[in-house]
Amino acid sequence: MHLTSHSETGKLKSLFIKHAKHAFLSDEHIETHWKHLNYLDKPNLNSALREFESFETILKQNGADLYHLPEDPDVNMDSIYCRDAAIATNLGMIICNMGKEARKHEPRAERKAFESNDIPILGSIFAPGTLEGGDVAWIDEHTLAVGHTYRSNEDGIRQLKVLLAPMHVNVIVVPLPHYKGPGDVFHLMSIISPVDKDLAVVYSPLMPIAFRNELLRRGYQFIEVADDEFETMGCNVLALAPRVCMMVDGNPKTKLALENAGCTVFEYKGVEISVKGGGGPTCLTRPIQRYV
Repeated sequence: MHLTSHSETGKLKSLFIKHAKHAFLSDEHIETHWKHLNYLDKPNLNSALREFESFETILKQNGADLYHLPEDPDVNMDSIYCRDAAIATNLGMIICNMGKEARKHEPRAERKAFESNDIPILGSIFAPGTLEGGDVAWIDEHTLAVGHTYRSNEDGIRQLKVLLAPMHVNVIVVPLPHYKGPGDVFHLMSIISPVDKDLAVVYSPLMPIAFRNELLRRGYQFIEVADDEFETMGCNVLALAPRVCMMVDGNPKTKLALENAGCTVFEYKGVEISVKGGGGPTCLTRPIQRYV
């Protein structure tokens, strides 16, 4: 067993989170931002705080070392979805350049937090390139899938490949469909959540055929998310360890399929912190290292 940043499914060693109280801040802050950030509805602050406490408790109970991103006046409530502003590699963090204009200050804020905790920085993505962490998923320790989306463009992917070249990482580019358009949050990890080295939760109707077939060729088995659980974050599942995972409650079909595949499933209520903002447990965490 060894530590790596090149895994979505090993036992979590360390990760960053940003508490709802440091992202949502106040009713006034929520009122100012929720509509233009395209939330489905206005989050209730008190309920969001309770939900996040339950979410954090599950992480603690599973032995992960937690780093907390501090409050920052230059970012808004979307900063709770802290995966998106950076990518973890074995040579350090890659600081992203957000495809969503309203989130443009989050990478700077996260870089400051990484440096404060002596976490090395490998490099940054610069304009005109854009890249968001939700579009990036490790398929194995040597293979990274990256979505070509409205949030992560061709130049951002080119810069990512250059930064990864010294580690001889194979990058699979996954062109995603228009779906609901540029205003919607639709990342690669909206349609795939690896939960073990050979098992992934997927929403096949939006998966490119070539990518789906490549995963099958590599020996992956799929847990298929039903249409009626896609919008409720059924496909957004965080691996805490191989086949030990965390998901938003209210997706009983996906939960049962995970359990039938030998997974232990922890649920948290995520109406305010997940469903309304389109960000499940993978979005709410920025894993740094895992044991594999």
